[in-house]
Amino acid sequence: MNPFPDGPDYGGGGPPQGQAGGAGQAASRSVTFDLLKKYDRPGPRYTSYPTAVEFNESYSENEYIAKLAEAASAADEPISLYIHLPFCHERCSFCACFVVITRKPEVASRYLEYVPREIGMLADHLKDRRRIVQYHWGGGTPTYLTVPQMQALHAAVTSRFEIDPGAEVAIEVDPRVTTHEQLDWLCSAGFNRLSMGVQDFTFEVQDAVSRVQSEEMTRELYDYARRAGFESVNIDLIYGLPLQTVATFSKTLDAVIDMRPDRVAVYSFAHVPWIRGNQKRINPEELPARDVKFELFGSAVDRFLAAGYSQIGMDHFALPNDELAIAAANKTLHRNFMGYTTKPATDMFGVGVSAIGDVRGSFAQNVKKLSSYYATLDSGKFPIERGYLLDADDVIRRHVITQLMCNFHLDRREIERRFHIRFDEYFAVELAELAGPESPVAHGFLEIGPDALRVPGRGRLFIRNICMTFDRYLRNKVFDKPVFSRTI
Repeated sequence: MNPFPDGPDYGGGGPPQGQAGGAGQAASRSVTFDLLKKYDRPGPRYTSYPTAVEFNESYSENEYIAKLAEAASAADEPISLYIHLPFCHERCSFCACFVVITRKPEVASRYLEYVPREIGMLADHLKDRRRIVQYHWGGGTPTYLTVPQMQALHAAVTSRFEIDPGAEVAIEVDPRVTTHEQLDWLCSAGFNRLSMGVQDFTFEVQDAVSRVQSEEMTRELYDYARRAGFESVNIDLIYGLPLQTVATFSKTLDAVIDMRPDRVAVYSFAHVPWIRGNQKRINPEELPARDVKFELFGSAVDRFLAAGYSQIGMDHFALPNDELAIAAANKTLHRNFMGYTTKPATDMFGVGVSAIGDVRGSFAQNVKKLSSYYATLDSGKFPIERGYLLDADDVIRRHVITQLMCNFHLDRREIERRFHIRFDEYFAVELAELAGPESPVAHGFLEIGPDALRVPGRGRLFIRNICMTFDRYLRNKVFDKPVFSRTI
């Protein structure tokens, strides 16, 4: 899952020429420091809407089972399946994922006795609905597992579900612990996409975040994955880490561009020490200043665009023939808890501790303690800890925010047809805010036309701020302590 989630408790194509280019250094030079200050405020990344902050414990196993029954009735529709594997040998100080730090093999072995139980329960409740089009192992470090453990887990899935021949079958890997044997088996089992964490190749930066990983080590594993036959390799970078400079980050960009991954994610570092205690190890005085952080991302945009990549969503880049780039060009890109995708299923199911499902208009999150996970499954129940039931307004706003976050474009007439509303009336307050004298429209970050809203290149850096205008929960709630990371 995305390493920088919203709120507490988480574990051939392209944009038309000229549209994306303005989001790089040229844009950063045209944005004043006063504008950066204005827009740099806490806000969600909108991995979901409503965000995880709204999840509550009134959503229980009973609600989840009812939603599974609804989902089971759509037997011909495909599904997405996420499995959370939380184990790591050590904790990176930048990480905001839900992880379990252990070097005791028996801890993972016991977990892998229970995950198949949840998979079996899920399959039983979904009855004949079996076809998976998006399948993802995330963590933690999924390659913490041995090959026999991987084989057993995958068999637990394939014995109950059918993975579509055209499915996206993905896994997150850490080059520091991933072996050739693991890659060989993953490829033979049908895994076709790797997401490889890099963050930054600068030793001083790596040392500051407790993740020392050489370029040579990463490149060797990358090259082997290519030889093994993986169809797509994604590399994750982070900007805004301690001790990063534009000059040193440029060298990391050089190395990644030379490797030529199919996709690159360039995430903004979410410094949330009030949520993740491990981030307290980071010296805040070593974090780049706001304008430097802005320039770091601007440099990445410029470099990847110049290297022939298309900008995808708010923080991804893809080669023009990658299906993400094609979907972005066609304005059909989608996003869920597993990231950007071209294979949106109507329902996504999360398995394992802290995993989140998106089922029939509801979010369902599992418990986050291993002991609670085991005890609940031992009692024959789903390990649901909390969730959220979307109402009709949530569904409308979720679609609006998703379209803007994924495609930088919102078809007003399509919204009216889909939800039977008058867009200008329903969002009168929001449109007035977006087009006021000190607003995204006035600053050139948003264009409001008679039929559509469009986010031009320079506005894409502020897409979270634009989407926040449509968030009724932000409008109606005052937080008494920090909840979200900053938008810049």
